[in-house]
Amino acid sequence: MLFPLGDDNSDRRALPVVTWTLIALNILVYFLLQGGSGENAFTYGYSVVPYEITHNTDLVGTFRIGRNALKLFQGPSPVWLTIFWAMFMHGGLSHLFGNMLYLWIFGDNVEDNMGRVKFLIFYLLCGILASAAHILTGPNSTVPSLGASGAIAGVLGAYLIMFPHNTVRVIAFYQVVPMPAIIVIGLWGLLQFFNGFGSLVSGAEGGGVAYMAHVGGFVAGMALCFLFRDRSLSVKDQKDYYRTQFYRDREF
Repeated sequence: MLFPLGDDNSDRRALPVVTWTLIALNILVYFLLQGGSGENAFTYGYSVVPYEITHNTDLVGTFRIGRNALKLFQGPSPVWLTIFWAMFMHGGLSHLFGNMLYLWIFGDNVEDNMGRVKFLIFYLLCGILASAAHILTGPNSTVPSLGASGAIAGVLGAYLIMFPHNTVRVIAFYQVVPMPAIIVIGLWGLLQFFNGFGSLVSGAEGGGVAYMAHVGGFVAGMALCFLFRDRSLSVKDQKDYYRTQFYRDREF
């Protein structure tokens, strides 16, 4: 597994205000509304529960999931607002840290290309479509789902399309190694597809990870980036890359 540390931001033109704001909102929601644990009434009331969305009802009470019992609390009205709330909630510190790290590394470049307003709309749409994929593949599930992973998967999908040759620094084999984004994000995407469709075939819940939300967000990001991206910048970046490679290959 490749652990990203950072990427090439030398071509970034402006401060990623929206990316930083999204990170701040996720942190504030976790510590102020979720109590810093992801194990309170707010968390279990405002997470996405597929059954609630498909049946337009707010489940309240104790429900048995396999051998375990889970208590759900009252959420927002209408119940579909959980799709928005869940995008800013996390199940624990490691969940929060991992998602915010990926958003910090890859979000700024995508925002810089799209512009702040379009990037915010893009991010939210990816989160919505990620939840839709999760709900459609398990419409009767009463397992709560939460996290920014689906929206961030969309950011990764867009990054893969727009900046495939950007250098990403990763920890691999106990050392820091520079790799092209197409390999780092491509491997991540393949893992999500493999686990996501594997969970559909087996009927399992994916070990507590909503892989189909990741798949839905990733595909949505790749598709929507063609609508939201600034094509002139993408073409310029591509030309600059191949020009650099041309002269680099002729160095002795």
